[in-house]
Amino acid sequence: MAGSQRIIVAITGASGMLYVPALLKLLARATVEVHGIISECGQKVLQLEQGLSPADLPAVERWFGVDDFTGLPASGSALYDAMIILPCTTGTMGAIAAGFSGNLIHRAADVSLKERRPLLLAVRETPLNRVHLKNMLTLVDAGAVICPPMPSFYLQPETLEDIARQFASRLCDQIGVHIPDLPRWNGGQSC
Repeated sequence: MAGSQRIIVAITGASGMLYVPALLKLLARATVEVHGIISECGQKVLQLEQGLSPADLPAVERWFGVDDFTGLPASGSALYDAMIILPCTTGTMGAIAAGFSGNLIHRAADVSLKERRPLLLAVRETPLNRVHLKNMLTLVDAGAVICPPMPSFYLQPETLEDIARQFASRLCDQIGVHIPDLPRWNGGQSC
């Protein structure tokens, strides 16, 4: 399914895999073309937390090996519209902040920054130390958006799936993919 937008969704080994299928389902609804990259630890945590393998995830049209430096995401000429790292380990964040391309996730993020394309990092760690905060500031200064997977409760989610979908919709908003019919804040009136 070729959509009007093409994005990279990268999955690293942080906790928070609940959000991944929620995001991919929303992107499928929006007919966005999704290319995926998943780290080895990301595969392990996806299996541990969700009982899923990458092949079980919806909407990903093409997977690239994390060590495939010839893959499309390694080049700015591939013309991706955005990249989301969900969840993003602090190690991945640190590598990107330092300009270290140790794998295709790091390289694709570096390409996103150098090409001035949206790069969202859903950093999943708490508490944050000074190094984490400095890396976040470095990345924001370089053009990235740090968007930790923090649930919102003003829309009164009833299930974990509601929480995941609400956060995933915020990520979609950040890359200009607006999903109709999702609950939104409207000043305290019914949504």
